[in-house]
Amino acid sequence: MKLDAYQSSLTGVWVVEPTFVDDSRGYFYESYNEKDFEIGVGIKPNFVQDNHSKSSKNVLRGLHYQIYKPQGKLVRVIQGEIFDVAVDIRVGSPNFGSWFGIKLNENNRKQLWIPPDFAHGFLVTSNEAQVVYKTTEFYDPESEKTIIWNDDTINIDWPTNKSDPILSLKDSAGLSLNDAELPKFQ
Repeated sequence: MKLDAYQSSLTGVWVVEPTFVDDSRGYFYESYNEKDFEIGVGIKPNFVQDNHSKSSKNVLRGLHYQIYKPQGKLVRVIQGEIFDVAVDIRVGSPNFGSWFGIKLNENNRKQLWIPPDFAHGFLVTSNEAQVVYKTTEFYDPESEKTIIWNDDTINIDWPTNKSDPILSLKDSAGLSLNDAELPKFQ
């Protein structure tokens, strides 16, 4: 998978750009190769689950995390475009409350590595988007927590009007960063 990777403004959050080959038939790329990921990013995650979501324009999912069974995530878009966000929610971290956002889409083929103990969310900016991501821990509904997407403390600059996003009941009931149960920085 030869890949280019660079650390974002948040320590531990990486933007990964796999090498792809275009020809008259279409294109080919390895979306994940353990050896190349370890060389390019410097970690060897143990992925245990793949997730796939399909959402319409202005759907906002997040900001999700699992408190007792934290998930690392490798996120990519196979159709459409999203604005993907990672938030450092580790109490005591030098970057506590800071966020990083990036456009992921089917054309740029970029991926975002979000380490365990970070919150994650995304907003669909195209008419429709399909997002796939690998996780390092199984989904655990008892461990799942949600921080409200428009928390003033975090102040994410979402590419939407603050009243526009389409939210699930769970996401609209998210807590503020100050009221949420959060992991400790290690």
